[in-house]
Amino acid sequence: MAAALCWGAVGSPRGLRALMRCEMQCARWCLITSRKLYSSLYDPNEKTFEKLLIANRGEIACRVIKTCKKMGIKTVAIHSDVDANAVHVKMADEAVCVGPAPTSKSYLNMDAIMEVIKKTRAQAVHPGYGFLSENKEFARRLASEGVTFIGPDTHAIQAMGDKIESKLLAKNAKVNTIPGFDGVVKDADEAVRIAREIGYPVMIKASAGGGGKGMRIAWDDEETREGFRFSSQEAASSFGDDRLLIEKFIDNPRHIEIQVLADKHGNALWLNERECSIQRRNQKVVEEAPSTFLDPETRRAMGEQAVALAKAVKYSSAGTVEFLVDSSKNFYFLEMNTRLQVEHPVTECITGLDLVQEMIRVAKGYPLRHKQADIPINGWAVECRVYAEDPYKSFGLPSIGKLSQYQEPLHLPSVRVDSGIQQGSDISIYYDPMISKLITYGSNRAEALKRMEEALDNYVIRGVAHNISLLREVIIHPRFVQGDISTKFLPEVYPDGFKGHKLTDLERRELLATAASLYVTEQLRSQRFLGTQRIPIAKSKRSSWELSVRLGDGVYPVAVSKESSSFSVEVDGMKLNVTSEWNLASPLLSVTIDGTQRTIQRLSRNASGDTSIQFLGTVYKLQILTKVAAELSKYMPEKIAEDTSSILRSPMPGAVVAVSVKPGDMVSEGQEICVIEAMKMQNSMIAAKTGKVKAVHCKAGDTVGEGDLLVELE
Repeated sequence: MAAALCWGAVGSPRGLRALMRCEMQCARWCLITSRKLYSSLYDPNEKTFEKLLIANRGEIACRVIKTCKKMGIKTVAIHSDVDANAVHVKMADEAVCVGPAPTSKSYLNMDAIMEVIKKTRAQAVHPGYGFLSENKEFARRLASEGVTFIGPDTHAIQAMGDKIESKLLAKNAKVNTIPGFDGVVKDADEAVRIAREIGYPVMIKASAGGGGKGMRIAWDDEETREGFRFSSQEAASSFGDDRLLIEKFIDNPRHIEIQVLADKHGNALWLNERECSIQRRNQKVVEEAPSTFLDPETRRAMGEQAVALAKAVKYSSAGTVEFLVDSSKNFYFLEMNTRLQVEHPVTECITGLDLVQEMIRVAKGYPLRHKQADIPINGWAVECRVYAEDPYKSFGLPSIGKLSQYQEPLHLPSVRVDSGIQQGSDISIYYDPMISKLITYGSNRAEALKRMEEALDNYVIRGVAHNISLLREVIIHPRFVQGDISTKFLPEVYPDGFKGHKLTDLERRELLATAASLYVTEQLRSQRFLGTQRIPIAKSKRSSWELSVRLGDGVYPVAVSKESSSFSVEVDGMKLNVTSEWNLASPLLSVTIDGTQRTIQRLSRNASGDTSIQFLGTVYKLQILTKVAAELSKYMPEKIAEDTSSILRSPMPGAVVAVSVKPGDMVSEGQEICVIEAMKMQNSMIAAKTGKVKAVHCKAGDTVGEGDLLVELE
């Protein structure tokens, strides 16, 4: 296992100590258990670069900086004005602002970045992923200035970065390809004509870039026209290139990719596969290595085709060849990403290679140090992408805000967290809403998944919505555990949308007993002042309580008795023993319920008895009252819910791209009213019913927050 395994955010002395401790532990693990020592152990006699600039931000910038520090390379960070206090800025040896928040004026501003390179005399540039990582013009400009680009040359970037050209090259290299149209689609009418010729369903996607942006599935002519419009707009916004192509959509496939590594001397390796089938809106959510689906023969065939494609374009650096794999293990070339992938840590965990270090070595001209026979599959690794998103809205609409409390689960064994944020960081509207990549490693898949479950329970994120509940439900779902997955996993498992964890009767009793015990613990604490009774003449403490707990639509009588350091709680006529240290100041509470250990988080409480508890990954809202208070609460008036059928509110923070209606217009149910762009993804807002537009409260160019009123109907 690479020393990188336990990396986490190091925005504090505590984080730095944890990083050093984890790297030493992982290095010892590598020496003890591996017959071969891979590149996670750095050779100080091998000279590369003195100073390297990272043309990126967030977790990937931090990731590159960590390897540079290990290799003795000084680093230069770039940042926008809103990122001035970001973690990657603090970690780098130097940092320079390259412009205001919008990416087009900062992280995509080649002129500004080139000026920083000249000013700091950086010898090389690592682009990370996204932004300029697959921009051939950026690589060309660096080469013209004698600056090394940590990646392939411009020919490979152009050939593989363009989906149209890459598909033709893949065919010539005898790589299996998907049927489709190999030219650029000019307009919506041509898109419809091509789609009909190929046969529905089809995939419309941006020729440049990736990451799920500029991609739409169309099942008929209307969806093709709409997909052409949205995909071209997203492609232009994200990559500065609105060209599209269309190909046959393979229904219900797996998304499996092969990591390749090649040098400038004609050597190339495939570093096994990554399973990336759990996706929403064509963006990956959970990845793992290896895949449960591939047998050694299919793995070898995919690896050899990936290497053949890399050699065909004289590729040098780390890259990824993505395939779609059907139920019969037929695989088809999807695209090649000429950069480091977001999910590269799982490959590092099972091979022991530090891919960033390998990229730097290759860029300096060193040959690869390994042969294909040297590359192992050692154990199992799982990665969950932790996003600032509300998973109850379309499996994840962006959330913005300040991280009021943040604690990564690095105290657990075999856990790695790649992040670029810390407590107090802002998740803004301008950039991708990823908080971190959470990686766990095990000797087998079951162990890696169990550690992931524990890590998700111990991850503290406050101040923004997050997708921990969705991630946890995915990894414990029977279909996922059995390896029965495809790119349609989420809509198939949750056809009505994600609703959170569905409690069993036993789990419901455990939650009620835990919440009641927490309530009583607080009542007892409130009776004490500096370790003594508030009123010395008061009677001895109570030992039993009768409570009424509301959970969802149910109200449950709960009886609690204190027995030494534990509580005996009666729920549904059954008694449960609840034990904990009850440190109410800690964001995490380890509770043992009849011998079963649970890690919970209490997110909020108020004087009315309302409390929110994160239990088994999902946040549950409860109301805990004494028996008398519960009787009196029946007389309290209830708040009438807002009628949302006649109004349209923004489901997320974002920018209004277009408004399609005006006051007085008649609209039909399902008709598009406006388009909101959030984190570079465009979302069509539709009418909930047929009616006349009463008022429009937004216009193109406006910035809106979650819940802002957009349109009213009569």
